[in-house]
Amino acid sequence: MWILIIIGGGILIVFTAPISISGYGTADSFLTSGVKAVIAIILVVMWIYILSKIKNWIFHKQISH
Repeated sequence: MWILIIIGGGILIVFTAPISISGYGTADSFLTSGVKAVIAIILVVMWIYILSKIKNWIFHKQISH
């Protein structure tokens, strides 16, 4: 499970790190941070949902044996 969490963190960095917004003057860094935060929150919620499904599948498999 820890390996999956680390992989999820790596995926999060790969998707959010290259994002850069320009053309809004002094608000560039604020907008970039906001967009990255929203994307990160969405990806974390999705990853928690996926991990909980995997966990439930593993426990269900162990109980049925």
